[in-house]
Amino acid sequence: MTMKLFIAVILAALALVYAQPSADPLMEGFRLVEVASVADAMEQLYGARSHMSHEMRPLFTTKFAGPAVTVYVMSLPDGADFAGIGGLMATAMKFRGLAGAVVDASIRDTPQIKRLQFPVFSRGIVPSTSINHYRFAGVNVSMMCAGVRVNPNDIIVADEDGVVVVPRAKAADVLKKAQELDDTEHKMLPFIEKFKSMKEAVEKFGRI
Repeated sequence: MTMKLFIAVILAALALVYAQPSADPLMEGFRLVEVASVADAMEQLYGARSHMSHEMRPLFTTKFAGPAVTVYVMSLPDGADFAGIGGLMATAMKFRGLAGAVVDASIRDTPQIKRLQFPVFSRGIVPSTSINHYRFAGVNVSMMCAGVRVNPNDIIVADEDGVVVVPRAKAADVLKKAQELDDTEHKMLPFIEKFKSMKEAVEKFGRI
């Protein structure tokens, strides 16, 4: 198969997350709520999977939320074996005010990225460059990233459990539901510790 055909059929994606002022109550709410509750809220309200592949893992413990800026990349089929970003790009992203990056590929220069404390989720870590293995095809276009559709200005939330995408038009309702789920679960924890019964907790609080 030729390089040209590879480029035509294989997609990878990079979703950047812009930081928002803490005065934005919607974004602040997503920064505080648990990502697992956001995923549950999307499923319960809309019957939709909103979480990215389990292979998307953080370079270090982190939590962030912000609106998506998408960058669309066409790559070789083993895209996870090429670094989507490295230390130079991460430095530029951080000092341009981005909250983090979600890369449907691997990353490199991890010591520099850790020193920056720039949050990145990716499929892995490799030493290889992406130069000459991809071509740029646009900014702020709808795309698939690690199994989930991401549109410009959708809200991306991420923590140690993974990455979830919330369509902007549904964000307020999803946040409200996620906060309710969080509140219920946090009440269940001391109940289970006290009574040592998951069954009684589910019967009392109606959540599992």
